[in-house]
Amino acid sequence: MNRCLPSHPFARARLPLLLWAGLACAAAAAAAAPLAASAQQLQPYIPPSAGVARNFPEAAKRGTLLVTSTAEAQLDDQPIRMAPGMRLFSPQNTLVFLHTVIGQRMRVNYLTEASTGMLLTAWILSEGEAAQPLRGDADTLERNFRFGPEPDSNAPALR
Repeated sequence: MNRCLPSHPFARARLPLLLWAGLACAAAAAAAAPLAASAQQLQPYIPPSAGVARNFPEAAKRGTLLVTSTAEAQLDDQPIRMAPGMRLFSPQNTLVFLHTVIGQRMRVNYLTEASTGMLLTAWILSEGEAAQPLRGDADTLERNFRFGPEPDSNAPALR
């Protein structure tokens, strides 16, 4: 049902107003586009070797990730499912869409979900980050106690 036909006097009076409003919206959008583009250019690109250190969680583990689909992957050549909210971060710490890295093998730090064992978060490592030992690795664990006497100690052993 069309109540306001173009031949109606009110419709003819409203038509120029609608055209001017549409032109004003188009002009505002055209003026805002360079501002949005310049705001994106103000954010600097951070290369992976710029010395920006990322802090990984204590529970993070290290492995080699091969994304086989958006729902499945291989982690150290073992199949693993992706959690529904799985996040993959690039060396610049930006989000990476999983479909863009299908078939690529990459060195990552990762977290798995405790209850399901699904891959929850992974960080693609830069060359510098991959060379550093992961915090909490067994080979870097320091203890503040010893078993047995000191090897160079001349004191008698306690019984």
